[in-house]
Amino acid sequence: MLAGTSRGVYKVTDAGAQHVLAGRGVWEITAAGDYLFAGTGAGLYRSANQGADWELSGLADRAVWQVRADRNGELYAGTQPAGLFHSADGGDNWLEVQTFSAAPEAEHWCIPVDPPQPGQARALVIDRQNPKRLWVGVEVGGIMHTDDAGNAWRLDLPGDNPDIHMMFAHPENPDILFVSTGYGRLDGVAEMVEGNAGVFRSEDAGESWEYAWHGITPRYSRPMCIDPRPPFSLTVASAPDAFSSYKRAVGAGAMLFRSDDGGRSWRSLCDSAHSPSAVNFHGLQPDPQQPGGVVVGTDNGEIWRVSADSKWQQVCADLPAVLSLLPE
Repeated sequence: MLAGTSRGVYKVTDAGAQHVLAGRGVWEITAAGDYLFAGTGAGLYRSANQGADWELSGLADRAVWQVRADRNGELYAGTQPAGLFHSADGGDNWLEVQTFSAAPEAEHWCIPVDPPQPGQARALVIDRQNPKRLWVGVEVGGIMHTDDAGNAWRLDLPGDNPDIHMMFAHPENPDILFVSTGYGRLDGVAEMVEGNAGVFRSEDAGESWEYAWHGITPRYSRPMCIDPRPPFSLTVASAPDAFSSYKRAVGAGAMLFRSDDGGRSWRSLCDSAHSPSAVNFHGLQPDPQQPGGVVVGTDNGEIWRVSADSKWQQVCADLPAVLSLLPE
């Protein structure tokens, strides 16, 4: 598999880990068309040979959070500062969707730290049936939705929460959306109580949302993935807050939860050694080798395969912090 880390991309095999792209903050590795793409803290990189070699594909002045292809092979990329870019030629050229960053809401988007940082478009969903229909999740800003490829936008706030992390559509119904959220608000940090962070679900393309995280702790949810195979398991990693880390004296306190019924009920995927986990989780992806399983990276440089029945197998260790994964 390929692992995106705080220091670039590694190709992980049974023989070990090979450093194939030096860089910072690889938040995304994905396959689109004939290429692999790596979204980094300094632009978007592209590989034509399964990750052995990489070239800069553009957006060098931006952090690239996510890349998605529509059914016609056209690409969209979400960035920090919060922007949406489009490519019709496989990543050779990128044009900004200017209506997105020019929306009236955009002037308020930010990461509410001291000093504030620019907001980031970190979650993209493209309707598999209608390529003009997109959702873009902004941290911190909310979900921007368009039905006409960006001519007009609508802002959605799941539970009035603008702190959007990950977002996925149900594999069989693009109107059903899932989003993971945190405690960030445009004016600071919300009270850390139930309802102010966690997973939300929409059955009407984002017009209305229901809280799907009742009774779950820790509440702060970030990494999320949905299995494309029935029963379309939704897996979410959560931690006490945005800064949970293995470096804390008490550890990260993180957990993995799975739902097989669209977020109506949840069960822990953690074994006894990870309940809770001393290390935090990132780079969560469905495991193509194990139906219902996931692959997950950690902030102390480990990669684990976790089966549907909560059996943990370590794949790799001693990497930089693992931020993203592309299993093979």
